[in-house]
Amino acid sequence: MADPKGFLNHGREVAKSRPVEERVRDWNEVYVPGSLLPIISKQASRCMDCGIPFCHNGCPLGNLIPEWNDYAYREDWSAAQERLHATNNFPEFTGRLCPAPCESACVLGINQPAVTIKNVEVSIIDKAWDTGDVAPQIPERLSGKTVAVVGSGPAGLAAAQQLTRAGHTVAVYERADRIGGLLRYGIPEFKMEKRHINRRIEQMRAEGTKFRTGVEIGRDMPATALRKRYDAVVLAVGATTARDLPVPGRELKGIYQAMEYLPLANKVQEGDFVAPPITAEGKHVVVIGGGDTGADCVGTAHRQGAASVTQLEIMPRPGEDRNAGQPWPTFPMLYKVTSAHEEGGERVYSVSTTHFEGDEDGNVQWLHLVEVEFVDGKLTQKPGTERKIPAQLVTLAMGFTGTDRENGLVEQFALDLDERGNIARDADFQTNVPGVFVAGDAGRGQSLIVWAIAEGRSAARGVDRFLTGASDLPAPIRPTDRALTV
Repeated sequence: MADPKGFLNHGREVAKSRPVEERVRDWNEVYVPGSLLPIISKQASRCMDCGIPFCHNGCPLGNLIPEWNDYAYREDWSAAQERLHATNNFPEFTGRLCPAPCESACVLGINQPAVTIKNVEVSIIDKAWDTGDVAPQIPERLSGKTVAVVGSGPAGLAAAQQLTRAGHTVAVYERADRIGGLLRYGIPEFKMEKRHINRRIEQMRAEGTKFRTGVEIGRDMPATALRKRYDAVVLAVGATTARDLPVPGRELKGIYQAMEYLPLANKVQEGDFVAPPITAEGKHVVVIGGGDTGADCVGTAHRQGAASVTQLEIMPRPGEDRNAGQPWPTFPMLYKVTSAHEEGGERVYSVSTTHFEGDEDGNVQWLHLVEVEFVDGKLTQKPGTERKIPAQLVTLAMGFTGTDRENGLVEQFALDLDERGNIARDADFQTNVPGVFVAGDAGRGQSLIVWAIAEGRSAARGVDRFLTGASDLPAPIRPTDRALTV
């Protein structure tokens, strides 16, 4: 145990954010660089090293949280990063992007603020990069087997790294022009600077993983050709079919899916554009959807100089404390103020969009909405609550319904789908097609980054066993697993 009285002597402290007026003028991460390291030893000491560490169950990766908390408390950064990497290929991603279900399951959180697990995690890995402790792990010998990984998001990258380290020759195919999937083009720079992805890619290249960008399997290369070329295939193509809003006026110009809007802002940061083709500058912006993707749109609009930003959510505003239906250690639905919300804008709950109104040139100008409430378990419009708000740019951030069916990949592989429209798989993450595996959102449905990495690691074990008859690779989950966070 790090410090038996740590949780009694020290309160919870989190990373300090840069002032709003400063950070909205750039695209750097919102936190003050170096603000965590001076406090992280005390924060790690708050871990009670529980006899039953529920944080393990809260995390799909099974992170060894009490162990690396103890090392962080003692400032043994080398040992801490080794324990961190034992279960997680990319802790700098999860430490910045995961909503931390582990903290919701923290035993200390029953009656005190939980341990700052995310902050400890990101401090350990950032220190490891600074000290050179993160090095390529080159396999001692090659198996002679080849694997194609389709998709370079967190699930695909985790599967590729695990399989490369097992000695297989791995090529990652990505339809975009750069590696990273939604990490690259869906997550704004202010949440995670892309240098974190770039150095992991270089580590993976040094280990032997090959990368092929600008190739969409199903369109640019037939799925059958890929299957013939490789001994096994891992599909980590995500759940990229966005949920739409079929109301009158949807066809007006200025209404976009979030994943049409966000990547263009990231491409400006990559140097592809001087200014984004779709911008919020000077416009009244409405974001439909109250989740993390919606918050990303809000923060992006602030940095582009929007005249106003309004975020709409059809569900009621969550409470600030757990309700009886979401007891500890489950992951509760709580009112959350992200860094983007700190920067301004209005959040409106319990409203539904009825239609859009445009000008004579077909550009959206107004969004008409109505308040809704639950009546007999169904959302029902409240008469007399109709109104309209200015909307010159609208982004739809209402989630995703499944993997892309337009590129022909599912049909060309002749893959079975489950009842939710995801690619079906067995206990080894193998589809109905022998040698073809699926990991991440494509098989699970839209989920968290920790689930994606856990699925990539688990699918890698299934592939390794398929290729060699046995596997020593860790498998933190099975396709049917549901942690306490779900």
